[in-house]
Amino acid sequence: MRRTSDKTKATSKRGSANLARFEIDETTFAEIAELIAASRERALQSVNTVLIELYWRVGEIISRKIESAEWGDGTVDRLSLYVAKRQPGIRGFSRANLFRMRQFYETYRDDPIVSPLVRQLPWSHHLTILGQSKRREEREFYLRLAIQEKWSKRELERQVGAALFERVVLSRPRVSPVVRQTHPDALSIFKDAYNVEFLGLPQVHAEADFHSALLDKLKDFLIELGRDFCFVGSEYPLQVGGQDFALDLLLFHRGLNCLVAVELKVTRFQPEYLGKLSFYLEALDRDVKKDHERPSIGVLLCASKDDEVVEYALSRTLSPALIAEYQTQLPDKKLLRSKLHEFYLQNASGDEDPQES
Repeated sequence: MRRTSDKTKATSKRGSANLARFEIDETTFAEIAELIAASRERALQSVNTVLIELYWRVGEIISRKIESAEWGDGTVDRLSLYVAKRQPGIRGFSRANLFRMRQFYETYRDDPIVSPLVRQLPWSHHLTILGQSKRREEREFYLRLAIQEKWSKRELERQVGAALFERVVLSRPRVSPVVRQTHPDALSIFKDAYNVEFLGLPQVHAEADFHSALLDKLKDFLIELGRDFCFVGSEYPLQVGGQDFALDLLLFHRGLNCLVAVELKVTRFQPEYLGKLSFYLEALDRDVKKDHERPSIGVLLCASKDDEVVEYALSRTLSPALIAEYQTQLPDKKLLRSKLHEFYLQNASGDEDPQES
């Protein structure tokens, strides 16, 4: 019996040792996999930088030749055919793309602030920005956000199509004074309105349907919110005084280092909504927030809002809260562009309207 027991103990020890070694190996494997992924990303970025440098240089040559009247449009046609003959199979040097390279160079050559950024984005992103952005400020806005948020081409096209630039300029986030004091960076992180057309909600919908759709499309929702938002929980349980409560959504923002409570309302904003949100924020800060984290922020995401009512409601509240609306359909971009034009005319410092080029 003793011999059998000894064998069992030895087998158990070997099993424990193997398990420990397996766990160590797994950690090492994961580390190597991360190194490979990081190296691959740097390699792709390096290739992209070289390609953008090439397109910039080609655009510069074409621009200089045409401006000096040495070349006409027909010469660019011949250049395209020449490249195709000398480099069979190479793509990207059609007549149209060569002229885009010229446009690319001429657009950014005299802009020392923006020109260093262009090498950080793929050519497909530049085509979207050049093709759909009329103002210098708008191009810089999308360049910086695409880099910061690491948008795919599809997401960039979506944000441009949703007139994000126009909406940000025309409608600043509605936040309480406390947010400005405790989280000044929040003004550049949160939006006044969020587009959730990807949810496919009908015009009339219940709060439960809205909540469920957001969870089904959580990845898209987090992309719309912006970089550094992390999902913590849905119907997050809070217990106060022996009573149970449930917060619609609980998020965390890594940059702000704080919890973000989100309450969903499928109706127009009402001032009494702030009371419930303030209660949730107090419960989070007392019972959930970790010591190293900053005070929680609350977001009321409503179907619509009256800006004057929002201003009155937020002016005296002591909670770090903001009120935004969600839109189930993409806005009318032409209308927003018209409003933006009026905005620039009213706020122009000189006699000229800001440059559209």
